[in-house]
Amino acid sequence: MADTDFETIFISAGSSTPYFLDDQAPTFRLNPHFAHWIPDVDLQNSILVIKPGDRPRLMLYRPDDYWHASTRLPDNIDENFEIEIFKELEDLSRATQQHQTRTNRSACIGEQGIGFEDSGSNAPRSEHNPPALISSLHFQRAYKSEYETDCLRRASEIAVMGHVAAELAFRSGGSEFEIHMAYLLASKQVESDLPYGNIVALNEHAATLHYQHYNQVPETNRRSFLIDAGARFLGYASDITRTYSADINNEFSQLIAALDVQQQTLVAQVKPGVNYYDLHVNMHHLIADVLVEFGLVKCSAEAAFDHKITDAFFPHGVGHLLGLQTHDVGGWLGSSPDFANSPPKRFPSLRLTRDVEARQVFTIEPGIYFIPMLLQGLRNGQFTSLVDWNRVEYFTPFGGIRIEDNILVTTEGFENLTRTAFSKQPELCR
Repeated sequence: MADTDFETIFISAGSSTPYFLDDQAPTFRLNPHFAHWIPDVDLQNSILVIKPGDRPRLMLYRPDDYWHASTRLPDNIDENFEIEIFKELEDLSRATQQHQTRTNRSACIGEQGIGFEDSGSNAPRSEHNPPALISSLHFQRAYKSEYETDCLRRASEIAVMGHVAAELAFRSGGSEFEIHMAYLLASKQVESDLPYGNIVALNEHAATLHYQHYNQVPETNRRSFLIDAGARFLGYASDITRTYSADINNEFSQLIAALDVQQQTLVAQVKPGVNYYDLHVNMHHLIADVLVEFGLVKCSAEAAFDHKITDAFFPHGVGHLLGLQTHDVGGWLGSSPDFANSPPKRFPSLRLTRDVEARQVFTIEPGIYFIPMLLQGLRNGQFTSLVDWNRVEYFTPFGGIRIEDNILVTTEGFENLTRTAFSKQPELCR
């Protein structure tokens, strides 16, 4: 606020809009700027008032309602917040606007709604989502406090309990749906708790990066299993991916192990001062080495990268910031909130281009996939002769591999939150 010269900030919790011509709405997800202050999930339409020198004020919307349970608040919240309770939205909106008129320069963060439906006319001194303020907040969100990193550790531990159960369900012959349910049960989550929809993919389904269905019929010929699933703790997310082969002695299992080695090689390069784009490029070179080792390409690793052959096997970014959102914000900001560093033309899907610094938390998630749409483009291109298509066809029924860890940057290196959480499961240490 000091950087942007705002005296007061109003933060809307947000609300969930009903489906078209329906009285049901999607699961509510709290505005992350609101969740930074109060980690709860059912505070729809409430507003926070932040003014330096004053205790934060929670303008809580709590209507008389016998259809739903009363809004839950964190324990001892009244020790840190001034709380006003409103039963009617009109009263909440009026009170918010009155607060806005008492400040020389204020900002409203969140979707336009209760309290600042039309901030230009209702509160002429109040700006709605001012870019300089939002950019500054997003830039700082990358640096996690000890409280936040502890929440992220706990989120990893919760997710890992689900991952262990999911592997067991896979090896017991479970369908995608049954594996998904095993994950939820073991991690003690319901669907609305998840930071994102679980990706539970058997066989060729692993070639769809965000595969979203849960086949309820068990596969008669189980070859592979990819699970990308996380958890939340006090609003903070984990994002973990593992891939397994049904036959632990076949070449696909060896390919998983080779990518795991390369993923850990890249993680070992994490330290303050390196650039995330450089990590991404380094991962492409490491994947090129694997493609050569397994005979998927007939050229050198350098040529596989230079000719963009690796792009067809690894089409996404190597990771993203992690925090209150699974894909946390601010990844394209440079050395300051005023400097943007967009992804290069070759890698437009990069979510993170800034320099690596202490207290950042991000994912490292390389993959090797056999995606027919991308491989067809490679097959029809000028470098088709550099690919061994018989080897590609052998691996295509397995879908693909992704291995994802959550990494905390320390002053001297890194802490792998995911591997630490798995180490607490000694029988299935990953």
